[in-house]
Amino acid sequence: MIILSISDVTVTIAVLKPTPILGGFGKPLILGSSAAGKDFKNYSDIAAVLVDYATTTEEYKAAAATFAQKNPPAEIAIVSRRTGTTPEALVDILPKLFLKDWHFLISTSTLVTDITTIGDAIEADKSRQYFFRTSVQADLTAILVKKYTRTYGFYHIAAEVAKYPEAAWVGAVGSLPVGSVTWKGWTLVGIAPLDITATELAAIHALGANTYVTKSGTDVTSDGKAVSGDFIDLIHSQDFVVFSVQYAVQDLFNQAQAALSKIPYDNRGIAQIESAVRTVLQRAYLQGMIAVDEDGVPLFNTTFPPRSQMDAAQIAARNYPDGQFDFVPAGAVHTAAIRGTIKFA
Repeated sequence: MIILSISDVTVTIAVLKPTPILGGFGKPLILGSSAAGKDFKNYSDIAAVLVDYATTTEEYKAAAATFAQKNPPAEIAIVSRRTGTTPEALVDILPKLFLKDWHFLISTSTLVTDITTIGDAIEADKSRQYFFRTSVQADLTAILVKKYTRTYGFYHIAAEVAKYPEAAWVGAVGSLPVGSVTWKGWTLVGIAPLDITATELAAIHALGANTYVTKSGTDVTSDGKAVSGDFIDLIHSQDFVVFSVQYAVQDLFNQAQAALSKIPYDNRGIAQIESAVRTVLQRAYLQGMIAVDEDGVPLFNTTFPPRSQMDAAQIAARNYPDGQFDFVPAGAVHTAAIRGTIKFA
């Protein structure tokens, strides 16, 4: 993932939920803590992590769970918050971390106060996703009231929580092409399933959390939802589209300058901007984010009014404010109901 801290492009996206009818985005950051603290640093494998973090440290354990999966990320980052002399508060370090290159946050802390502090910051920033773990259902109850859409809980017994199941989950799924997969139904290396009934599983889901169970003889993640009930892959796809559109249009501006040219404020320039946006949406469709209609046509649209419809003040200010796009997410099938009939004749 590339950080665009300064840009001439603003992208906003609204998720329009249907009214009921009657009838690289894969990079994890591990946030730990220690007396002396350690600066933000990237690591390409677990051997590199061992240089800075002993096997007994929580940072190492989280990194090991991440790298142990079948589809591990090419790179992770780790930072250790200073807790000794002149300690760093979570609320102070988080804004600095949002300026760094990562997408998924994993914290070594399971304190509910730390989880909500991080969750609040993640929700306010609107560009990252946070995975936490817990073995305390009462903590899930406290977190549920926050209705986080970018914060995802992983419930398990204490012994398995110590193995960082949420880090394993990010390691297994996070680096795959955005939109190509859902977060439900993944087998995690090194994590044992939770032995519970269907009723107990439903209770965990009702608390806004996910867990790890056995279905049809296979150990899998039980769901793929945020605390709010939104799907993780939908939020991930939304982030991908917003960032990619912003990057593509800013790159269009940059390339024009590099070529000693400009984007003219007329229908030619507007068409260039629209083309950049449509290229992103086409890529999103190819990665599985966007649905198709009955004829196989991707369900996305762009609307970029011509210069003649622009306000004179906007033209004078060299600002084009009215470009729009929309798309229908492809989603995924998570459950099914199938009826059968036995016939004797």
